[in-house]
Amino acid sequence: MNICVFCGSSSPRNSDITSDAKELGSAIGLAGHTLLYGGSNLGLMGAVSGAALKAGGHVVAVIPKHFGRAIINSQPVSQLICVDTMAQRKEYLLAHSDLFVALPGGIGTLDEVLEVMVANQLGLMRDAAGLPIKASKPLLLFNHQGFFDPFVQQLEQMARGGFFRNDKQPSIANCATIKEIIARLDG
Repeated sequence: MNICVFCGSSSPRNSDITSDAKELGSAIGLAGHTLLYGGSNLGLMGAVSGAALKAGGHVVAVIPKHFGRAIINSQPVSQLICVDTMAQRKEYLLAHSDLFVALPGGIGTLDEVLEVMVANQLGLMRDAAGLPIKASKPLLLFNHQGFFDPFVQQLEQMARGGFFRNDKQPSIANCATIKEIIARLDG
């Protein structure tokens, strides 16, 4: 299975999240899944990708060229995909991933989460060959200590306000622990 992990290149103040990112990366690698991610060796991106690689996993970094050659070449990975823009990075990740996990992060992570939700809701998901698929792709939020609670509450407010066609609220799995996410990867 190709698993895309959205997370920041920053290191969170709460080191538990970094430990959880490493646990997730290790689990992905040990299970023989492929990790796709945004390409940085910093922060949570470096933690999850480094752990997946160390556990023997296949790690695919998708990084825009504007980050520069030094950053692009700084992370050991199995496969490096260089794209021209951030939009192309998201497009590649959406097409080549079977499942998405979002760790706590900043506006980039939120942007990626919303991109998956919109593609799922509008039926715009494609496979790696660019062909449309009918099914939605699962999205798991790692809601560490309620990090995503305000986001989930905003989605609920949108549903109450009638802002989802046919009252179709986007499908996400709100997971409180990394162990819950890992169980869903294997199940």
